Amino acid sequence: MTHPADDGFRLPADWAPHSRCWMAWPVRSEAWGEHLGQAREAVGEVAEAIARFEPVTMIAKPTKVAEVSLLTASGVSSFSLPQDDSWLRDNGPSFVTSGTGHVAGVQWRWNAWGGRYTEVDGDAMIPEKMLEQLSMRRYQAPLVFEGSAVMTDGEGTLIANERMILDPKRNPGLQRAEADTILKQQLGAERVIWISAAIEGDPAGGRLDTMLCFVKPGVLLVQTTQDKNDANAGAYADTTERLKGATDAKGRQLQLVEIEQPRPRQSDEGKRLPLAYTSLYLANGGVIIPAFEAPQDDRAFAAIAKLFSDRQPVQLLASDIVYGGGGFRAMTLPQPAGLPAG
Repeated sequence: MTHPADDGFRLPADWAPHSRCWMAWPVRSEAWGEHLGQAREAVGEVAEAIARFEPVTMIAKPTKVAEVSLLTASGVSSFSLPQDDSWLRDNGPSFVTSGTGHVAGVQWRWNAWGGRYTEVDGDAMIPEKMLEQLSMRRYQAPLVFEGSAVMTDGEGTLIANERMILDPKRNPGLQRAEADTILKQQLGAERVIWISAAIEGDPAGGRLDTMLCFVKPGVLLVQTTQDKNDANAGAYADTTERLKGATDAKGRQLQLVEIEQPRPRQSDEGKRLPLAYTSLYLANGGVIIPAFEAPQDDRAFAAIAKLFSDRQPVQLLASDIVYGGGGFRAMTLPQPAGLPAG
């Protein structure tokens, strides 16, 4: 079987036009604890905000479809499927696009972040069911992989986190050179820039959107801290250092725009939460920006709104969502505009 890159497909940038946004309803009580109810309301608000710019489809267990309708607006539809969790960027298909305007999907192997949870069957089948529903071509990739482990500029540059992809609990024995080749084959990358970091409290062990996001080709927004004693200082510094010296697929040296992390916040159990302004969502004509009831919120909103000045900025509280371990980007999966490749 050919690879997506052989057929002219590549992973598009987050700012590429979307036909819709896919999400998944919060269900895992192990992750959300007593915040599950508030998380569902917050996810409903995120879905409603995105629906102002593009259609939203919410994956939900059959028993939760009515709840989705109750807590979301008319622009949000439901797709009934068995599910285990709500971080669809990680377990959903990687949508790839071609120069002919077609869209296909890559299905990866799934083991719930290196075996963090034992219930995996529901989330593992979601990519196949989604692509079947869309009558879209499905490529099967040979890696355990989460979509949050990579970030692209849509022009051939891929940033990848080896903390996730080379994790022995995910892909035992996998070497970087082999992973590099697979990412180029499956996602159409021409150059892979590797980092190796994770912020404290990130249950996935290295989601890129907890540390950075592309603003446009050649420009990255990176989260930092001025406190050298902060638990995340090392992760931010190492990531920034690696990116500063990197060039992209077009030969450009990457430009970094720094943003101060939110004030640290702990869970009910006293564990650090993975707060990140970089876990935002780029909708068609809009940018959904997280807030955390932190002193840095206003400055972050103004900075991000300026960086994405061609989009309408919408600020939403992410405090209840982050208790589950992620942010807006991790729970959203944009389907690129285009015709389904058969």
